[in-house]
Amino acid sequence: MRLELDLQIAAEGKAIPAQSDFELWVKAALATSTMEQAELTIRVVAPEESQSLNFDYRQKDKPTNVLSFPYEPFAPIANEAMSTALELPLLGDLVICAEIVETEAQQQNKPIQHHWAHLVIHGVLHLIGYDHITDTEAEEMENLERAILAGLGIQDPYLEQTN
Repeated sequence: MRLELDLQIAAEGKAIPAQSDFELWVKAALATSTMEQAELTIRVVAPEESQSLNFDYRQKDKPTNVLSFPYEPFAPIANEAMSTALELPLLGDLVICAEIVETEAQQQNKPIQHHWAHLVIHGVLHLIGYDHITDTEAEEMENLERAILAGLGIQDPYLEQTN
């Protein structure tokens, strides 16, 4: 798998993963597809930016853990021009709020790196077409997340964790 990952850190956090971690998780998610190469951006943000984007694109006035923005060309001509201009297929962008990830991991008694991995994988699956609007879609996506995470030695993220 050939991956071009543009990692943008626009927030402070206690445990923002390294570029190599993000790349590992993205590649694990993309291994479920037929893609052999891809390009995407992951932007790690503060709650204010997450809230602004969540409001602008989802009409929800609160920060959220991860937002996925699949690449969509504006017109067929743009798509043809972009496909020849881009070295790799452009998947889109993930925006992840570091503070929300840290808070959720603590509340759910999960290792923070495991929660980061889950949210990156979840977001990438959205970029390649998975969703969880219906119960059937949610079950398919969650089962795929579980399998990918298990392959990385990470426990089922949907199990309730206790100390």
